[in-house]
Amino acid sequence: MTAERGERLADWLDRLGLADHLAEAGLPTYVRDERGHARWTDPGTGEPLSADQLDQLDRLLHQQGSEPEHAVPVALLLLARQARVREELLAGEWLTYESLAALRGASVNATRFAVHKAHAEHRLLLVATETGTVVPAFQLTPDGEPRPDLAPVLQPLLSAGMDPWRAWAWLTQPAGLLGGQVPERMVADPGEADLVRHAAVRLAERVAASG
Repeated sequence: MTAERGERLADWLDRLGLADHLAEAGLPTYVRDERGHARWTDPGTGEPLSADQLDQLDRLLHQQGSEPEHAVPVALLLLARQARVREELLAGEWLTYESLAALRGASVNATRFAVHKAHAEHRLLLVATETGTVVPAFQLTPDGEPRPDLAPVLQPLLSAGMDPWRAWAWLTQPAGLLGGQVPERMVADPGEADLVRHAAVRLAERVAASG
């Protein structure tokens, strides 16, 4: 019975494409043995899950919605979506301290100092990745300086403590508050800049309220 429950859960998560996000959510994980059978492990002890633990995990993953048998683990879906968004953002243009220094024709130390000063003043968005800090390129002029038109948009978002990944995504993807327009592009139009700034302030208020 334990093995059947473990297989059913693993097959279900495989179909949803959520298996890779279990560890990030602090949940038990599984691997497939040479026969393809799922082997579940307790993240705290490293020991195989007991029947009771599998039962608890089953209930936890199916607790969303009015029909538990058709429910989906919302937290895992959010983690999966977040991972996809981050992959999409990193597939775009960004710079390291070294590449930005080369663009500016300055030393790495001088560039790092300038970048952190602009970040502290909420004029520049920095994002921490697994390999180091990156500077999303959309917010820079061709010579590598912070875009003046973006400063009034970045300031409320960063002051509110908005997650850098979320800020990057909102600024560079179609935004509902702007009728599906991309904020960082829209703000470059002087006739639309006030609308973008107003949307950023409204979003910042939501971020601050939820924090």
